[in-house]
Amino acid sequence: MNRAGNKKPEPEMRPAAPEEQDVKPELSHTLNEFKDCADLVHQSLPDKGVHFIFIGHLIGLEAFAREITVPFENASPDDIAQVLGRSQYREIGDSKTLIKDILDGSVAIFHDGRAYAINLCKPETRSIQQSETEAVINGPHDSFNESAITNLSLIRRRVKSAQLKIARLEVGEVTKTEVYVLYIVGIANMEYVNEMSRRIQNIEVDAVHDGNMLVQIIDDQPNSVFPLFPTTERVDSAVSRLTAGRILVVMDGSPSVISAPASFFEFFSSPDDYYQRWMLGTGLRILRFAALIVTITFTALYVAVTTFHYEMIPEDLLLTLTESRSKVPFPPIYEALLMELTIELLREAGARLPTKIGQTIGIVGGIVIGQAAVQAGLTSNILIIAVASSAIASFVIPSYVMSASIRLIRFGLIIMSGMLGVLGLMMSLALIIIHLSGLTSLKSSYLTPVAPNKLSDWKDIFVRAPFWMLRTRPTQSKSPNKVKNKMRE
Repeated sequence: MNRAGNKKPEPEMRPAAPEEQDVKPELSHTLNEFKDCADLVHQSLPDKGVHFIFIGHLIGLEAFAREITVPFENASPDDIAQVLGRSQYREIGDSKTLIKDILDGSVAIFHDGRAYAINLCKPETRSIQQSETEAVINGPHDSFNESAITNLSLIRRRVKSAQLKIARLEVGEVTKTEVYVLYIVGIANMEYVNEMSRRIQNIEVDAVHDGNMLVQIIDDQPNSVFPLFPTTERVDSAVSRLTAGRILVVMDGSPSVISAPASFFEFFSSPDDYYQRWMLGTGLRILRFAALIVTITFTALYVAVTTFHYEMIPEDLLLTLTESRSKVPFPPIYEALLMELTIELLREAGARLPTKIGQTIGIVGGIVIGQAAVQAGLTSNILIIAVASSAIASFVIPSYVMSASIRLIRFGLIIMSGMLGVLGLMMSLALIIIHLSGLTSLKSSYLTPVAPNKLSDWKDIFVRAPFWMLRTRPTQSKSPNKVKNKMRE
């Protein structure tokens, strides 16, 4: 597998293996290729010299009856060639193509030494439902599912323009999973389109099962804890990014659609911001960034202050804190790590259990364990408040992947604060900012529009300005058509 930043070496020219050479499609050869495949269906009409081969669960039964059963059973032996001359039946010249068509949901037809194929693909898929991970109060509630064809149709239904282009690629040496790159000509920057296509084509692995797995392979910095490509299950969110000049990647078998390039601040935006009045949307944006600060620093600051900096605590609060910690035998750092680990265990248990049981475990478990820990003298009341506040603040972040990344680095900040106090906390925050400054998404700065500074984009990053002010597309997309809104005030 080649990382995104490395050049793929030129393959050496070698003679094709026997299985890679083009072979004239024959019935016996095709049956031999699918030997021991229990889901292969072989039907024939011996009196008419016609054979049908297909994967039973990949085709639609109604379409099979309409295109295969009725025409061929009603045709005489002399009329079979005339039936196969219709446009929906494609003559296939090599066995490799025919086998791939069968695996894609086509019916292979053999007659008079020739092979034909007709696409009747209609596999069973999950119906269009509401996204559970990106729920909103207002706005559309439909979301993507695991069928790439269904996902493309949902996007096409919202973007009724011939300028929406879809490039088809494949990943997985074994699975041959279909991947589609979507962009709008005249709005998307073709450098981003070509770079994304190049990275996907350079992937050399046996299988890629999901879009969240794909983004880890094409990341600019795969060792970073922060996600560099946002994924979404919401159709409206994907279309919004598409019209903003970004590109989308739709992968068959995955309900998550990838968009690129992206900035760090994009992970704190929610579709709800645009479906409410702009002042409410702005308030929610500010609340999320405040939650980011709380979830990163609150517990770490408690550890730093109670370990090294008692002089920072007001006198009245100091008496309460001293009384609360008088029975705790552990240093603040061990106390904080124990409670943070307990919260993460409860969170993970609640996510893995059925919904109703998971909610009960999360609420009851948190209350019972917290109260019992205080009464047993394992922790203080104030730390329980700090840990609970940090946990609640992490839920405010719309992106689950970003929220998980922030929860992970919180442990590092707690350890540094326990070792060096406020100095350790400030050093940790500085290192995080330095790390973020060096990240790129599709070779674009991850901290855009802060670094490099683009004040014109701030009105849709830290606040949600009125629509009449959102006249241009984000500068990060480098769109050749910058104006997207010509509304007047």
